[in-house]
Amino acid sequence: MTGTDFQRGPGGPAIILVEPQLGENIGMVARAMANFGLSELRLVNPRDGWPSEKARAAASRADHVIDAVKVFDDLASALADLNFVFATTARQRDGFKAVRGPVEAGRVLRARHGMGQRTGILFGRERFGLYNDEVGLADEIVTFPVDSDFSSLNIAQAALLMSYEWMKSGLEDETKTNFSGPEMKPASKEELHGLFAYLEGALEARGYFRPAPKKPKMVDNLRAVLTRAGFAEPELKVLRGIISSLDRFSPAMPRGDGSPGDDPRRLPAAARAGKADADRQVRKPAGDDEEAPPLGGKGTDND
Repeated sequence: MTGTDFQRGPGGPAIILVEPQLGENIGMVARAMANFGLSELRLVNPRDGWPSEKARAAASRADHVIDAVKVFDDLASALADLNFVFATTARQRDGFKAVRGPVEAGRVLRARHGMGQRTGILFGRERFGLYNDEVGLADEIVTFPVDSDFSSLNIAQAALLMSYEWMKSGLEDETKTNFSGPEMKPASKEELHGLFAYLEGALEARGYFRPAPKKPKMVDNLRAVLTRAGFAEPELKVLRGIISSLDRFSPAMPRGDGSPGDDPRRLPAAARAGKADADRQVRKPAGDDEEAPPLGGKGTDND
């Protein structure tokens, strides 16, 4: 997500990566953390050492996370100053630890953070996760509701899920978004009924309601479709403009060909005949009752 207006909050759980292999994965974890307001990243014995330019490049400008990375030689040292730690795992473990889903885990972390406790989320190696004795150093387990036939998550994906749940748990409304759609005044029934009448008139003029006995049912269906959407005033204006354009213009007389009112096809039959006669009189040469030969015709001086 780009362009977010969420503020980077103070503190939050530390993200601990045990023996991460690829700098790119570390960078993507840092980026996921920054997306949702986390900034404390701890690495336990990273395979390729630290610092890592590959990690910085993959972090996509989450430099504040990369610059603050702490490296530890063993897991116990990385957890020493924390009060509560979740271990992430995709498979069932032996032991007596509570197991929570990510939503509940996010709320637990938020509650403990509110009590002044320092918390952390523990992630294992890219290839096989955490050893049992490493899980044993955590207080509880968090696991994700993934497909049992394909349960392995990329470490950055797992970090993103937990970072998101951390951010969401701190919102007054968990459905809150950082921007919203435009506020539009709902259309009144008078405006909606006006659209009905206008559309039905346009369709009637084009012989849409055929056969005639079925017109009432066709009108009912048309109104049922248009009332389901719950239109706003600006939306009705758009629809009326579309209908008006279709009603006034055609491929034979597109926009730019003058007023649609000049289209003889819109006139009653008698009026169309009168207009045709008038047009012929205008085109007839003045002072001559006989038709003049066409200019440029064969046998004339214009050849």
